[in-house]
Amino acid sequence: MFLKATEVGAEGTVQVPTCCSARYNLALLAFFGFFLLYALRVNLSVALVDMIEPNTSLAKNTTSKVCPEHSSVLNVPRNTTGKKYSWDADTQGWILGSFFYGYIITQIPGGYFARKIGGKLLLGFGILGTAVFTLFTPLAADLGVGYLIAVRALEGLGEGVTFPAMHAMWSSWAPPLERSKLLSISYAGAQLGTVVSLPLSGLICYYVNWIYVFYIFGALGVFWFLFWIWLVSDTPETHRRISPTEREYILSSLKDQLSTQKSVPWEPMLKSLPLWAIVVAHFSYNWTFYTLLTLLPTYMKEILRFDAQENGFLSALPYFGCWLFIIMSGQIADYLREKQNLSTVCVRKTFTLIGMIGPAVFLVAAGFIGCDYTLAVAFLTISTALGGFCTSGFGINHLDIAPSYAGILLGITNSFATIPGMVGPVIAKSLTHHNTVGEWQTVFYIAASINLFGAIFFALFGSGEVQDWAVNGRHLHGN
Repeated sequence: MFLKATEVGAEGTVQVPTCCSARYNLALLAFFGFFLLYALRVNLSVALVDMIEPNTSLAKNTTSKVCPEHSSVLNVPRNTTGKKYSWDADTQGWILGSFFYGYIITQIPGGYFARKIGGKLLLGFGILGTAVFTLFTPLAADLGVGYLIAVRALEGLGEGVTFPAMHAMWSSWAPPLERSKLLSISYAGAQLGTVVSLPLSGLICYYVNWIYVFYIFGALGVFWFLFWIWLVSDTPETHRRISPTEREYILSSLKDQLSTQKSVPWEPMLKSLPLWAIVVAHFSYNWTFYTLLTLLPTYMKEILRFDAQENGFLSALPYFGCWLFIIMSGQIADYLREKQNLSTVCVRKTFTLIGMIGPAVFLVAAGFIGCDYTLAVAFLTISTALGGFCTSGFGINHLDIAPSYAGILLGITNSFATIPGMVGPVIAKSLTHHNTVGEWQTVFYIAASINLFGAIFFALFGSGEVQDWAVNGRHLHGN
């Protein structure tokens, strides 16, 4: 499955196996961690559809009758024991957005502390905390909407440190010419978590009870934490089972890219245009991503009128496509850089343009196909799938421009990129009170326009070289 990496040293060419290596084991464990992280994040999007009274605030939250209702393929009576709540469309928007109010707070601190104490414990306890609060979600919903919003915000606090912590770990673990592969493997878990969580949550809601959506995924998160703490180390130097050859290969590949200074160069960092290019791209991409992530089940139910069973599976399809494209684009990106000698900046910009303009086009198209269910699902799937190219575009560009501070940079860009998660669902819900096709077209228009702007900005101002301020006076290193 994995090719061998090559190290060239004084004694000639040394083959460094990738299969079963410490760095690929880290990528695999991270993959499962982000799988559970996104399962914990998105399960509420499906469960919420089942938690709401069918006739809640009809003046504010109506079902469109434009498309005919689908009849379920399986004639199995659905479970109706789950408790229902009278939350209108605006309240639902705040519940879905509340996660991000906690998530934004711990982004930059997460990157800073990961650099100081290492990412292992930070990422591990971040996912553990999210899992524990997920277990308390049914209780919080029963106590009142304020408690549910608070618990979701606390989940966000835990998840907020995870991506900066992972980036900080990869700054010590990922050889430059393997970055796209290693990071795409680890972060692809997020998409597969969405793929599995959406339909599985739909099935649990349909056949059992929506409360078990939170109990099952929460328990799995606690279980993963035990493996993470046991098997992972912050750096190659501290790993107990890494081979000497692999350790030397990783350390020698990074020797000209890491800074030795203890303090963080905040001023030149915040004045760096390549950093702001990532910020704009990240914000723009996430507007579309989070809008669909939180509201696709609602769109499937209220406009296309799929039932809970079909809804979960069809809402997951776009993220299955995205998962495939993330894995594929990571392999292609490093192949183009290593074998075809394409510059890093060329690869990052090309993949970002594909991953942002493509989704914008198909998202707008999805709003214009009426009740053609096949085309609607196909266009939404293609739109989200193409976004997978961004992981090997701006998504890992932090490691290209400042590997020593990659966790902090991701904390900065993800702070801005979390804003769409906070306001996107609220704005979309406020625009779709009557759930008409026209209202949803407006939601798609806004997302596509923001995506297009972000793609152009990154293409103009993105970089692929380690910045001067990031290497403490050492030579500029491009790869």
